[in-house]
Amino acid sequence: MLIRDLLASGAPSISFEFFPPKSEEAVAQLERTIEDLATLHPTFVSVTYGAGGSTREKTIDIVSRIKRDTGIDAMAHLTCVGSTRDELAGILQRLASAGVENILALRGDPPKGQTTFTAVEGGFRYANELVAFIRDVLPAGVSVGGAAYPEKHVDCGNPAVDLDNLKRKVDAGVDFLITQLFFDNRHYWEFTERARAAGITVPIIPGIMPIANATSAERFGATFPFKLAAELNRRRENPESVAQLGIAHATSQCIDLLLGGAPGIHFYTLNRSSATRKIFEALQLIGLAPK
Repeated sequence: MLIRDLLASGAPSISFEFFPPKSEEAVAQLERTIEDLATLHPTFVSVTYGAGGSTREKTIDIVSRIKRDTGIDAMAHLTCVGSTRDELAGILQRLASAGVENILALRGDPPKGQTTFTAVEGGFRYANELVAFIRDVLPAGVSVGGAAYPEKHVDCGNPAVDLDNLKRKVDAGVDFLITQLFFDNRHYWEFTERARAAGITVPIIPGIMPIANATSAERFGATFPFKLAAELNRRRENPESVAQLGIAHATSQCIDLLLGGAPGIHFYTLNRSSATRKIFEALQLIGLAPK
């Protein structure tokens, strides 16, 4: 089913994001995670796409298998990185043939070892170009999502410019947006208010990642509320305590977001199910997630 139609139902959307594994051990871990989280009946799941297409084949395979084996609506990420128009057209046709109806269109991060994004000859520079291309290649029967950045994109120095870029992306044919992770809900609410004022009317799904490791979380670049930062620092040498804090904080974020009218929650699972399941079950207990 198309994600835009699922969101139009008005029920809160709960979705999970996975990434393609790079080892046999990681494959087994992902399979366990998918099997566990599938029992929660998420609205949809998504699978990321490696820089330079390094995990492209795995993305297509995983998305196809999830939809075929679990019946859960699955969304494939697609980026501009390292691909020409012809290559992207071929990928889109393969996804369509596999019954994949939902695509998250992204510019993508520079390949490993590069600091700036450079489009390949015959490729695209920006996500709005990719969105328009998807709409041309698959004019019907596909729902296209895009990324949004409550604290602005890392490569954009001015949040007003970043918002203009987002508006161009939405105008090119985006049905819904999923935000980059954030740890302070204030950023989501203020960003959503600015987006609406700019004429962006599509659903904006907040992206949430429960903190599992202090150092890793700090590298994501999202701002910490000071109280969270101080508590995280106090627990830094106790991994179990950090994980407990991460679950508690993410649960609090989700409750505030859903009660405040956010259209759903998109969990960055890091291919692990434990923290996400605990948050989901806490939301179920208070009626904010389906049982």
